[in-house]
Amino acid sequence: MGSSILGIGQSALSAAQVGLATTAHNIANANSPGYTRQVVIQTSAGAQNFGGGFLGKGTSVEAVRRVYDEYLNIQVTNAQTQKYGYDTYAAQIKQVEDMMADSDAGMAPALQDFFSGVQSLASNPGSVPTRQSMLSSSQALAARFQSMDTRLQDIRNGVEGAIGDTIRTINSYAQQIATLNDAIAKAQGPSGDQAPANDLLDQRDQLISELSKEIKVSYVKQGSTYNVFIGNGQPLVVDTQTYNLTPTVSPTDGTRTEVGYASGGGVVVLDERNFTGGNLGGLLDFRANTLDPAQSQLGRVAVGLAMTFNAQHQLGQDRNGAMGGDFFKVAPPVVNASSRNTGNEQLGVTLADGTALTGSDYQVRFVGGQYDIVRLSDKTHVYTGATLPTTPVDGLSFNSLGGASADGDEFLVRPTIDGAASFSVVINDVNKIAASSPIRTSVGTNNTGNGKISAGSVNAPAPTDPNLQVPVKITFASATTYTVSGDPTTYT
Repeated sequence: MGSSILGIGQSALSAAQVGLATTAHNIANANSPGYTRQVVIQTSAGAQNFGGGFLGKGTSVEAVRRVYDEYLNIQVTNAQTQKYGYDTYAAQIKQVEDMMADSDAGMAPALQDFFSGVQSLASNPGSVPTRQSMLSSSQALAARFQSMDTRLQDIRNGVEGAIGDTIRTINSYAQQIATLNDAIAKAQGPSGDQAPANDLLDQRDQLISELSKEIKVSYVKQGSTYNVFIGNGQPLVVDTQTYNLTPTVSPTDGTRTEVGYASGGGVVVLDERNFTGGNLGGLLDFRANTLDPAQSQLGRVAVGLAMTFNAQHQLGQDRNGAMGGDFFKVAPPVVNASSRNTGNEQLGVTLADGTALTGSDYQVRFVGGQYDIVRLSDKTHVYTGATLPTTPVDGLSFNSLGGASADGDEFLVRPTIDGAASFSVVINDVNKIAASSPIRTSVGTNNTGNGKISAGSVNAPAPTDPNLQVPVKITFASATTYTVSGDPTTYT
């Protein structure tokens, strides 16, 4: 293009035409998700030497670029990841809060009714209607424990399904980003960023934005493509290749979905603690830090109540004259051997002391000839030894039911996870409620002294000795010696 007026005017018109087209494009896409405003970059078309100086040739369009700040975009993406993580966590935890805080359907009313029934029975143990009322409140308490656990389990099922759905959404976005990487590289060609494919770049950035709602990501620009990374630096997209996540069944809990990562050597389970933010991070955080403890602590209340009440009930006597047995029933601890174990040991765990239970799950590993028991709630190593512990640990007794562990074998122990679901009333006959003391004392009507005898108490469950139900008479031969009926010995 020369330095003539017409030539310069033509260059200006061409540049203006590009500017108008760009402005029209901006207006048309004002409401398009992910669209970034574009601007025309104009430069001088140079000048021509005419001997006495230089005459300009007009203007030229260097490029049409996006109004884009990569630093700000990264900050927005990270903030969005946090927001969606918190939103997901809040939406899930609200279900648990609403359930626990329900003044009508929560645990508090059922527990209050039960203890009121126990108190009424203690005041009037011989009354059949009072016994029936206490039994009914006990059955209502069991039903409440079970219904609460069912609701928590429904929430858990929803979370497990949502984790799988989120993983599939992440894979879909990853594939679309890889496809756009290829399209952008081809569109821009060797010139690269000198001739940017703006609308394709917007589409890719929008996909990164959508992906960040699901999972925390970082990305590195390499030529015309983005390499996307997740978790602890695992690549999700490299150039045009994707590395898929996969919903994976936990090796120690067949009902639990973990995040698997497909690599050349198969599927590797990723540590869920590395996923923070986004829908996936919110779901994993809620499951680990709210749902698991809530269900286990509810089970802990059920197990502790059952064991404590059963122990007291066994000290009493029912209306038939028999000593009391168990009043409530709860399931034993759940013990899951890892599907990766190479040994054949069967681990047994029983409840030893309901008051010492923590509500935590435990990991038992056999490494280097040593058993290592870790309380998972706080990662505390509560026992290490060449054999399983011979005394209870946190209210639990550990023993081997046979077989032998191989190095690296692992077990997951969940002491109270089924406590609420299994909580039930064993007794269905009001006459079998052991509300009376098996000991009754009285003073002889012909006594001339002023000695007194206590009401007596039972401090341990009675063995099956029929003589315990035979009346005993204590006769004082003097102020300091006495005999017991049926026993020839004189006691002092």
